[in-house]
Amino acid sequence: MKSTGFYGQNAKQYFDLEHQPLSLITRSLRNAEIAVTEIRDDAPARSLSGGMALEDSYVVSLILSDYPDCEQRELGTPAAKNNIHAGATYLYDMKKNPRFVIDKPCHSLHFYLPRSALDGIAAQAAAPRVGELPSQLGVGHDDPVIRHIGGALLQALRRPAETNQLFIDHMMLAFTTHAAQTYGGLRTIRKLARGGLAPWQAKQACERLSADLGGTVSLQQIAAEFGLSVSHFSRAFRTSTGQPPHRWLLRQRLEAAKQLMAVRELPLAEIAISAGFANQSHFTRVFSAAVGVSPAVWRREIYGVSGDT
Repeated sequence: MKSTGFYGQNAKQYFDLEHQPLSLITRSLRNAEIAVTEIRDDAPARSLSGGMALEDSYVVSLILSDYPDCEQRELGTPAAKNNIHAGATYLYDMKKNPRFVIDKPCHSLHFYLPRSALDGIAAQAAAPRVGELPSQLGVGHDDPVIRHIGGALLQALRRPAETNQLFIDHMMLAFTTHAAQTYGGLRTIRKLARGGLAPWQAKQACERLSADLGGTVSLQQIAAEFGLSVSHFSRAFRTSTGQPPHRWLLRQRLEAAKQLMAVRELPLAEIAISAGFANQSHFTRVFSAAVGVSPAVWRREIYGVSGDT
């Protein structure tokens, strides 16, 4: 690969896929692109994976299916075979150009983590620069945090129309912080401010989020309006409101939908879009999970409106 960034077209070429895989991307840390990509190939033709661009970045892989006898190699080392286990996390240093023989079905989730993102998280924590992450071919880590984050993002990858940027930013910030702390030895050197936002900041942030129920605004954009880092803003917002921004926004969507359902003439499909949901199916799924009954049932019980309208 000539271009940088292990996602999108580059991931397609690396794994020799027929179609470009979907990736979720955030630019919340110094505009560094952090991405996650799901790779699945149930019937690969035997081939050697494409080379990575030699850059100061890492790929953190969550394996979703066993891959026995994986033949791997990287710069300066002979090829070796290792058993890659489902549920484990593996770290790859892109400066070493790791490659492997693709000769059996594979399913995995890959986080692209550039050095600039690690430097950004360290700067926001007022900590020294993060060191090299431990990458050794065939050596996996039992990392429940990565499994949890990966599971949440896997659902988002499969329903991209229903995923807002605030959620992506939040989860990728959590991933980067965890990787820097767990594998890079990130340690803060001064106590971070633990207070919430000033009342006027909290009010303005909530108004900003409420004005965009679709969640297209990024954490970086909102944090920049207050001259705060993304990490500081997210932490302070949660202290002030009791919820991270994407959860707070979801609650506002549900409240907006409940108010709109009082208007008898409005169909649920229109209410779903107006309240920031991707479609009626998305609205029904989220509402049912949060409230315990479907929107149609809740509307009938509260307002006496029957049917799906």
